[in-house]
Amino acid sequence: MSIENLTQRQAREKYLELARDIKTAMMLTDLGSKPVPAIPMGTKDILDSGDIIFFSKASSEHNANITASDKTQLIFGDPNTKEFLSVYGSTMISKNRELIDKYYDNLDNNWFESKNDPELTVLIFTPEKGHYWDSKTNALITLAKLTYTKITGDETEIGVSGNLKL
Repeated sequence: MSIENLTQRQAREKYLELARDIKTAMMLTDLGSKPVPAIPMGTKDILDSGDIIFFSKASSEHNANITASDKTQLIFGDPNTKEFLSVYGSTMISKNRELIDKYYDNLDNNWFESKNDPELTVLIFTPEKGHYWDSKTNALITLAKLTYTKITGDETEIGVSGNLKL
């Protein structure tokens, strides 16, 4: 796997591409603890600025952790496309009515009584830096390339990874 570190515009484009394709992230909070608390979170939107919008319960463990320290890590992964993204940043808790009205849909009724539920909060994640892995091929082609390397000993290009300075 080759290394391609990206900065500024290219980094943001790669970050947006991967995060928008994958749509669900493991959110890690209280990063200094062991084990690190993690919860799957579905994105409501990923803004062109790079900020990611989530909904969360005010009484949740991750909201309590974010209140104590806003430093957060998101891990996105799609084993089918062999695309992975780990991004570090900060998260803000909000009760922004405009965002709730804009993004609340029927699926959210599984976690909240309605868009007026007092437990409903908006989490706004702002990225700082990250790392990506992108095989740029499907699993069958990657497997064939790895098999070729195993048989011949010749290295084959199976993708690219790199740091993202956002």
